[in-house]
Order: sequence, then C-alpha cells, then structure tokens
Amino acid sequence: MALELRQQLKLTQQLVMTPQLQQAIKLLQLSRLELEEVVNQELEENPVLEEVVDVDDPPEAESAAVDEKLPVDDNVVADGDEVAVVDGEATALEQIDDWQTYLQGFTQGGSLVDNSSDNEPPSYENLLARSDNLWEHLLWQLRLSDLSERQQHIGAAVIGNLDDNGYLVAELEEIAGQCSCEVADVEAVLAVVQRFDPVGVAARNLPECLMLQLENLGMAETLAMRVIRDFARELEQQRYQVIARKCGVSVDDVLQAARELATLDPYPASGYNTTDVQYITPDIFVFKRDGDYVVTLNDDGLANLRISSYYRNILSSKTVDSATSEYIQEKMRGAEWLIKSIHQRQRTIYRVTCSIVKFQRDFFDYGIDYLKPLVLREVAEDIEMHESTISRVTTNKYVQTPQGLFELKFFFNSGIGTSGGAIASESVKSRIKEIIAAENPKKPYSDQKIVELLRRDGIDIARRTVTKYREMLGIGSSTARKRLF
Repeated sequence: MALELRQQLKLTQQLVMTPQLQQAIKLLQLSRLELEEVVNQELEENPVLEEVVDVDDPPEAESAAVDEKLPVDDNVVADGDEVAVVDGEATALEQIDDWQTYLQGFTQGGSLVDNSSDNEPPSYENLLARSDNLWEHLLWQLRLSDLSERQQHIGAAVIGNLDDNGYLVAELEEIAGQCSCEVADVEAVLAVVQRFDPVGVAARNLPECLMLQLENLGMAETLAMRVIRDFARELEQQRYQVIARKCGVSVDDVLQAARELATLDPYPASGYNTTDVQYITPDIFVFKRDGDYVVTLNDDGLANLRISSYYRNILSSKTVDSATSEYIQEKMRGAEWLIKSIHQRQRTIYRVTCSIVKFQRDFFDYGIDYLKPLVLREVAEDIEMHESTISRVTTNKYVQTPQGLFELKFFFNSGIGTSGGAIASESVKSRIKEIIAAENPKKPYSDQKIVELLRRDGIDIARRTVTKYREMLGIGSSTARKRLF
C-alpha cells in the first residue's frame, strides 16, 4: 500500500469562544455597579475610548455607537431614553439635557436662587452629616466621667470589645491581660460603663442587659427582676406555671412580669447601628401609562462612550509609523467591541423585561397573588434566545415596577397545581404569610392547619412544603409563635 502526501481544502463550522465573545458574556452577567467599574477601568486603560461629557455633542457616525432601534412589542410601550410607541413605530421624546444645572437653580426649600454671582451654592454631598456610632458615643461619655487616666484606659478597652448590639464579647480576664491590671479593676470600670447611655449597654448576656434596664427604672425589687435573674431559661420556654410555683405567686403575676420584661430593649445599641444602607439602582423601569405598560432602560450613571476623533485623525494621517498605527487599531477594535457589547447588554435586558411584562401582566395589574408560574425556557422561546442568556441577564438585575422593586429572577417561579390552575410558589408564600399574620397569637396555626386553610383556597400542597416555605420566610413554628399575653 503506497503512502502519499497531498493537500485537501475542507469547509467546516465550529463554535469558537473568541475573546470578544467572552467579554460580551461577561458584561451580560455583571450587575450595574460592576459594569460601571469595568467601564471606568477601560476609560483609564484605553486612550482611544472617551466619555461624551456634553450631551449636546453626540458621538459621530464613525464611532461605534450602535444606532439600531430597540424592538417594540405591540402590547408593550417601550421608552428607552425615552421610546414611545406611535402607530407601532418607536420615536424619540425630548428630555431635559442638563439636570445638574436645573437642580442648582433651586434651594432646599424649592425657591429659585440667583446664581449670577461668583458664590456658588454647596453641592448636595456637602450637606450630608454622619451621626456618631456606638463606640464614639460611649467614648465621649467616658471622657466626661471622673475616672482616672488608668481607669479610662480600661474603659476604652471595654468599649472596644462591644459588638454591634452593645454586648461585651470578651472575658474580663482577657481585658485585664490587655490592660495589665486585675480583674477586679475591670469589674469596677465595667460597672461604670454599664451606667452609660444607652441603658443596658456592656452587658455580658441578655438577662444582665434586662436587669440593668430594670435597675434604671427603679424595679430592682420586683418580680420581673427575680424572674429574669433566676428563671431566664424557663421564661424562654414559656414555662410560666413552673416559675409561678417556684416563686410562690400566681400564673397571672408571672404573666404580668413577662409583659414588663417584653417592654425592655434586648438590643440597646440598635439605635446606633453603623451598618450603611445599601441602595439598589434599578436597571430598568416599568410604568403604567394610559392603561398600558412602558418599559424604560435606566441609562443614568452609565458613561456615554465613543471613539476619540483625535486618534482617528492620527490613524488617517500618513505620517504615523506602522507600530503606532497597529497599536491604535488594536485599541480602537477593543473600544468598538466594548461599546457594542454594552448596547447589546442593554437591548437584551430590555427584551427580557418586555417578555416578562407580557407573561406576568396580571402581576403588574393586581399584585403578587396573581404571579404566574414562569420558567426561563418560555422567555427564551419568546425572544428567540438561549436559556443560559436569560439566566445571565436576570442575575443581579433589578426592575422598578408599580408593585415595587424586584430582581428579574423574582418573576421566574415553579408552578403549584390548584383547582383554578397553576399558581406561582411566591404567591403561595405570600398567602402563608397572610394566614400567619391574621392568626390568634395565643393559638397559632400548626403547619397542618395552614395546609387545610390553603386547601380551602384551592391550593393543595403537602405539610412539608408549608414547613419549607415557612422556614424560607423566616417564620418560626407554632410553638415559637405562641404568645400568652
């Protein structure tokens, strides 16, 4: 058998994950904040890329700004910057261009001010004030006390070992070792700190915290003090008859003491919580206008990018050398692909939201009780995309609706069979929450009773499913919810 070498030309198709495609997929699954960070980083690293600062200076036609119209559903009005449906076609609406200048014309009271002078009003960021946290508040009281310098040093160590709720999390021996002193010295300073505001701070456990508050109220010799000091575990387990028998009083007296304890604050430092509030900026808005729904992309805060005309002119110049030309072309291709990927991301979010509005129209009209079962495949088939794309687009993306702010993943729920058809699992959770909120706290419903109540509404689910949904909602069992007063 003879062997020979020969060339053969063959045409095949195969999927290749190019760097550009990887970048597009990465941008698709980023949250809004992460996208802003990526754009800012690209602006720093790519000299060809620039941000359009003046809204009256739109990107030129040669730039990579995508000028395609977003698809418009016949039943959904699109408003992307803004876009409105007129006879089935998208038309641009006029917007106020410079909101910063508009806002600077008004004071906090709403009156128009004269900015013709050189004295510019302070920015709104400079009007914000930060309140003291728990440790600063306690150290301020410590400095005002009549303690010696050594005792103040011990007090600062005590305050530094408090948690966010105001409880002392370190052993007295540890603090004594830090300050090179005796445990008795730490105990003496701790007693002083425990008299600081807020009342109950620096306690080592919950009973001590409540006892400090009772002492401050002049209730040191009451039954409530004895109950929390000697029978804290029995009180937690609601064993009121055992407490009454051991204290030699009636059950009603014990219940009255429990009511008094319930008025105290188990978290004395709750008013000094230093946790910053995390605000969510929605990626897209859904408004109801003239009986129909308007879908609006939120481009506020996203940089308006374009290719720098300066580098385009350099590239067209004949004096530039080949190395410089190759470098500019490489950066320009990267910038163009970034701009296209961002526009593609925005269009995909818009199309997915329009599809969700179409499938979940009853939810937008009437609320969570009318949320329908929906899976990724249905939306994927509706907009002719892959399920993985829908999954990426709905992760960490939020929509502001007439019913509130929701993550896009919220609208995808498994279905539960009912007499009237399938119902979304989130609707069942909402119904369970309503049933528990309306129950008698002295006789809370068991999970089996909730099953029976749901069955009356045509929702037939197992008891273990009710237990699972209740735990997902963070609601305790009937024993934990029981209240005798």
